[in-house]
Amino acid sequence: MTPVTQFGENAGKVWEALNCKGPLSETKLLTMTLLDERELQAAIGWLARENKVCKNGTVYKLGETNLTPKIGVDAGKVWGILSQKGETDMQSLARMAHMDVSEAFGAIGWLAREEKIQTKVDDRQNRPQLRVWLK
Repeated sequence: MTPVTQFGENAGKVWEALNCKGPLSETKLLTMTLLDERELQAAIGWLARENKVCKNGTVYKLGETNLTPKIGVDAGKVWGILSQKGETDMQSLARMAHMDVSEAFGAIGWLAREEKIQTKVDDRQNRPQLRVWLK
């Protein structure tokens, strides 16, 4: 399974948790979905692009998104960087976009939902890294 496919499946896990349990904090979403923080942020980005999730304070819930000003703008920055630089790893991408890695994953989730990116896991190093580029 490719990481892009995994983003969609993880978004389904988050949607299901919110649909069954109602509004949840990030901590509870992490526990219920068994996702790590980066996977959760990519899933939130995906759902935000679908206009299905919003955040009130520290709590996520299903509904019309209010995350476009943050995640949507971040996705635009990331898209611009990828269009200039080509394939890059998430750490470098976050650094070039002046955002933390979790925010970059939210942006990548948004772009994945738009089917604008491709990804692969580079496991040649001691710590596998996600690499991303535009389609």
